[in-house]
Amino acid sequence: MNVLITGANGFVGRALASHLAAEEAMTVRVAVRRLSRPFPASVDVRDNLDLDDADWSSALRTIDVVIHCAARVHVRNDTATDAIAEFRKTNTDGTLKLAKKAAEAGVKRFIYLSTIKVNGNSTNDRPPFSANDIPAPTDPYGMSKMEAEIGLLELAKKTGLDIVIIRPPLVYGPGVKANFLSLMRLVNWSIPMPFGRIDNKRSFVAIDNLVDFIKTCCVHPSARNQIFMVSDGADLSTTHLIRMIGQALGKPTYLIPTPSNLMFYAARMFGKAEIADRLIGSLQVDIEKNNYLLNWTPPVKMDDALKQTADMFLKR
Repeated sequence: MNVLITGANGFVGRALASHLAAEEAMTVRVAVRRLSRPFPASVDVRDNLDLDDADWSSALRTIDVVIHCAARVHVRNDTATDAIAEFRKTNTDGTLKLAKKAAEAGVKRFIYLSTIKVNGNSTNDRPPFSANDIPAPTDPYGMSKMEAEIGLLELAKKTGLDIVIIRPPLVYGPGVKANFLSLMRLVNWSIPMPFGRIDNKRSFVAIDNLVDFIKTCCVHPSARNQIFMVSDGADLSTTHLIRMIGQALGKPTYLIPTPSNLMFYAARMFGKAEIADRLIGSLQVDIEKNNYLLNWTPPVKMDDALKQTADMFLKR
């Protein structure tokens, strides 16, 4: 099977390339705008490719499955005057252009790495998000991803191209960055934190579990034209997560039992309500569909994934 991975310089794309390149039955090609770090020797690298105006004909030639990871994600201190237009340019229009070219090139399956933000930002006072829920994005990023999903499923009807949509929550693993890395740093410094009495529930997915699920979706016939959630299958409170990170790092954790409503109030006063919701609110996903439709369960336990993540963090 010949696989093309877009956005291969990113956290997920690079892990995918490394894992799939080790599979004897797969030949891996990656597409990047510019090469930042080398890939395994067996990986066919195509650079100078973007979603706007690049010629994808050579990159798509002989490809069976496209795994589309490239996206415009949240930009800190974004100065765009029309944020939704900028997100749509890459995440919606760029995705649909690539998918149409893939169909024309004879690609059999197009796997789209979407986001749980298509469903919404929280599951406070409601059941976990499922693939059957009506989408309810609350920001330009989630909206642009939702619109791409709608367009892809319409394209599947018109062209016969298999579409698989995957909506992961926060992805972590060795080399993780952004908020998860910041949290690991705080725990590693043994800084007291006011998270000793948080009773929320949040879903996470280890990079190895996400890669394994994507690999299953490359070949399983029942994945055709389906939407999936994916996670480790073990939802944690922020309090529990921090303690598990501390254990993985070999560091004591000092958690002050501060009431959640007081923390929400303080965060709003300082304009940090969104950050507070990520730490205090709930966001769960239901992955039962993955089991009954694809016979898939997460192969890596969260304890082991956090230990691998912590080991790499300490090594660096």
